[in-house]
Amino acid sequence: MHLPLLFILPLLFISSQAAVLDFCVADLSLPNGPAGYSCKKPAKVTENDFVYHGLATAGNTTNIIKAAVTPALDAQFPGVNGLGISLARIDLAAGGVIPFHTHPGASEILVVIQGTIYAGFISSFDNVVYLKTLQKGDIMVFPQGLLHFQLNAGKIPAIAFASFGSSNPGLQITDFAFFKNDLPTEVLALTTFLDIEQIKKLKGVLGGTN
Repeated sequence: MHLPLLFILPLLFISSQAAVLDFCVADLSLPNGPAGYSCKKPAKVTENDFVYHGLATAGNTTNIIKAAVTPALDAQFPGVNGLGISLARIDLAAGGVIPFHTHPGASEILVVIQGTIYAGFISSFDNVVYLKTLQKGDIMVFPQGLLHFQLNAGKIPAIAFASFGSSNPGLQITDFAFFKNDLPTEVLALTTFLDIEQIKKLKGVLGGTN
């Protein structure tokens, strides 16, 4: 089967453009956009742009969720800009939890380094729940855009590393989306079926108003 010339030419153009640059180190002095950061001028790129030391140190888990996420996305690790990859370190103290959240821009692979983590996600159409207890060395994947969570199911601190199929996967934490803003309490009550007093309590804990 022969492909029409009008179809082949755009492909050749895209291929030639992709071959022009080996990488696109993020220029953090310029604003981020839907396509990511602009490329740093090649003459200003150094080996340090491709190395990141921030995941060696445990995050601060003295907070309401007893957990910390240390990102190595394009904003922290300029060398991953445009490569479709990034990482994050997850620290969970005993009783710690990463609440339900989504990554609109990428799927996630989680590998447990220490401790026991109970994790799961919910499918988008029929709301099937997939849950698993993960031990050291176990890996679990969370498909792009689906609600998922992780919690420490053991008695010692748990550590995991998350890998994303994007240099910036995006993040929306469900609890914060509902209760850490000025969305009217009455609207939340109607759309979530929660009691108004409970909504006000959660807004008070998470910093929401109205």
